[in-house]
Order: sequence, then C-alpha cells, then structure tokens
Amino acid sequence: MPGSAGAQQHRHRPASQQRHPAHRIRPPHPRGPVVGAAAPARRIPAPALRGGRGRPGGAVTIESAFFGHHEADPRALLYYEWCQRTESGYAVDDFAEEVRELTHTEHPLPGACWRLLDRVERARRLPDWPYTEWADAPWSANLPDDEQDSPNSIPAAELLDRIHGGWLGRCTGCTLGKPLENGFIWTPESIRSYLEPFGAYPLRDYVPVSDPVPSEITSRRDWRAATLGGIDGCPRDDDIDYTILELHLLEQRGPGFTADDVTDLWLERLPFLQTYTAERVAYRNLIDGYAPPDTATYRNPYREWIGALIRADIHGYSHPGQPRRAAVAAARDASVSHVGNGLWAAMWSAALVAAAFTTPGPGAALTIAGSVIPARSRLAVALSEVLDDHRRGDSWEQAVAAVRSRHAHYSWVHAIGNACLIAAGLLWGEGDFTRTIALTVEGGWDTDSNGATAGSVAGILTGAAGIPTHWTAPFHDTVHSSVAGYDGSRISDLARRTLNLVR
Repeated sequence: MPGSAGAQQHRHRPASQQRHPAHRIRPPHPRGPVVGAAAPARRIPAPALRGGRGRPGGAVTIESAFFGHHEADPRALLYYEWCQRTESGYAVDDFAEEVRELTHTEHPLPGACWRLLDRVERARRLPDWPYTEWADAPWSANLPDDEQDSPNSIPAAELLDRIHGGWLGRCTGCTLGKPLENGFIWTPESIRSYLEPFGAYPLRDYVPVSDPVPSEITSRRDWRAATLGGIDGCPRDDDIDYTILELHLLEQRGPGFTADDVTDLWLERLPFLQTYTAERVAYRNLIDGYAPPDTATYRNPYREWIGALIRADIHGYSHPGQPRRAAVAAARDASVSHVGNGLWAAMWSAALVAAAFTTPGPGAALTIAGSVIPARSRLAVALSEVLDDHRRGDSWEQAVAAVRSRHAHYSWVHAIGNACLIAAGLLWGEGDFTRTIALTVEGGWDTDSNGATAGSVAGILTGAAGIPTHWTAPFHDTVHSSVAGYDGSRISDLARRTLNLVR
C-alpha cells in the first residue's frame, strides 16, 4: 500500500520470480452507520468484542463500525488485523484504544493507520497461548505420504447419482439460506419469528415472502430469485461460482494444479466485485503484483474467514472416498487467500465431502474430516465441542446456542463458528436432506454458505434421486453464474463433467 512501511518490504516481483516454486504449495505434498465510502452489497462489519487470553475472545471491547471498501480502506485493514492478531494469540490488547480512534472516523487517516498496522503486525505472540496456529504448523497443508486413501470403488452409476446429489444439494442449501444471509439481522430467534406466521417453521421449503416484502428481505438486491415462488434456476452466488470455477480448473490443469493456476483463472474468469473479504484482498494483491502465498497474508486480515471453506466442495466431489487427497487439493487452492484456521477449514470441508461418499452417515464423515487438521487448532477444538454436545444428547437448540455463545467474538463470516453450525446441522439432521439444510440455515450467521456445504454433504449421502423434488424442480436443471462462460449451465452437465475427473 502507498505510504505503508510494510509495502516497502514486499515490492512487486517480476513474473519470473512470481512463478518460483517456493511461492506455492506443491501438488505432490502438497455491517450501524456506514463509515467512509458507501458500502457495497456485502458490507463488512467490525465485530463488537475481541480480546482476552487463554481462549479466543474476552475482555477488550471496540464498538462496531462499518467499512465500505473492505479490501482497501486502511481503517478496515487495521481493525480486522488487530482482531485477527487478538484471536490468534498475539499481545495486541494495548493497541485497542489507538485502533478505536483511528477506525471510528468519518474519513480515513491512511498514514496513521499504516503506521499503527505495522506495529500491530510486529506484536509478539503470547507465550501461554494454548492453541496451534499457522506459525506452528505450516506443514499441515501437506498430509504425510504414508497415509494414503483407498482407491475409489463406487460403481459409476451410483457415483454419478451421488456427485449429482452433491451439486443439487449445494445449490439447494445455498438458495435456501440466501435470503437470510445477514448475521446482524438474522439470528435463530429472528429467523423463527419471521417464519412462524407463514407456518414455515421449521423450514420445509424455500423462504416465503409477504406483501409488502419486509426490508430485511429486500435489502438483498437478488431476494426474489431465492424466495418461494420466485426461483427460476439456481440463483447466482459466490458459493456456487467457486464450485464451477474450480471444476474448470481441474478440467484444464488436472489434479496437479498449482496456486498460480488458481490465480490465473481468477483473473481470467472471476469478476473482482463478485469476490468478498479474503478473496477480494487476494485479488487486489494479485493486481498489485503479488504472488501466492503472499496474496493470502499481505494486508489480508480476513485470512481465517469462511471464503476458502466455500471453495472446497469440488475437491471432495473429485476425490470420492479419498478425504486426505481432497484435503491436500483444497489446501493448495486455499493458499491463494487463506492460512491457519481459514485454510484448515477448507481442508476439513473437502475431507468431509469426500468422506460422505463412503461413510454410513454424517457423524462418521465428520470424524474423518476432523482428522486432517491439527488437533489443537482452534477449529479442531471447536468442532470437537460440537461432537461432544451431540454425544451428550443436547437438543439442536442447545447445541446452536452453545456454538453461538462460544464463538460470538468472531465475525459472523469467520470460518470457525460457521464450520460448527455446519457440523451441528449435519449431526442433528441425522442424514435427512430437508432437516439437515433447514437446521443449518436456521442456525444463522453465514446461512447461504453453511446451507451450501451441509446440502452438499446431505445430497451425497442421499444421492440426487433421494432429494425431494420440490427443492430441485425450481432450478430447471440450470444454474446462474458470474463465472465467464458458465451462466445458464446445466447442473446435470456439471455433475457429469465432475464424474469424468474421477475416472
């Protein structure tokens, strides 16, 4: 960034240097008033609580603020880097007052923000931090060679039905959650209060709307395309765009794709304004001349948010019954924009999807998925707590309340809390497709992303033939996308093309 000391340390590299193998994970091992500019459709909020020691979250408080251009506004990058450092065990509590003063201004003070950000980035780690962080385990993206998955042995017809079920389940869960995607407005309680007058709680079909349509729904420009009676094809969403984009990647580059292949494809086929948080910052970094893995870390405070998780399903589809290989592929993809718990969430999600092809139910798939990430990471610990809640016999309502309480200090689009809601939806959904996606969306936070991943797993478990037709009929076998060349694609064609990757 101009005026940033950090920018002077990471000057642009010529293309020949950007492609050096050291800059990639190798395939074989492997939202409140608006502050500043007008906010885009997906605004990024400053979370209310951060701080404390020994467990993420705690004593230090900075009240919420809004940032319009979250990929470039120095206030946003400063605030969320401070949050990220607090959440991952760095001694940054003493910066809280300075951060609050510089981020709660009508107009940014770039020079002061960059100087403070440099200081925050130089903060020491807390010596008694109990969790494994990225700095402790960068090798974790490469699972050991001596732990190989068994080869795929699912008959072709069944495999196609299961892959097709994954695609349809992802489209369905994403569409179901899309009208409710705003973690500040839609809580489990407000979702229930909205749906009950329609007789639509618990959810058994897409979200209904009244006349006049409430502002909570119309705040989304594309609300009609994702609500009951208005769906004509699966609506465009980044949760689906990335699945399509990664399918194209695997077709063009094969299983040995590199992080540079991913970024080349972003620049070629993915519109900048259809990316968000960590991906948009990584895209900005690409345009500024950075290469992976620097794109994931340079001035990218969203590197542990949900973006890499939502990109991971295709790696599970293309590695059915091979969760470790799926995880390694997802990590290579995620390295463009995420590290730590953000990258591990992608590995977990890919392994979860891959395991669903060969396990008897969601509980077994979740257990396998948990084995591909560091056991003492904040993500692994959080997911193990959900599994414990289920074993103890807690109700779904108790489990969701516990997840939201334990992880309220994170942004509502952070990977950890949302992965826990996905896990809860799958466990308490007990393999039933409708119940799984309904519970997952009713849990709130990033509802379309969570519904998409849970729907993907549930769709694989049931197969396309087992998904109730009222969910899939409004799609007319069509998906809308902002990925160049793919708008109006046939979902069945995407499934067949995915099957070809497995053969």
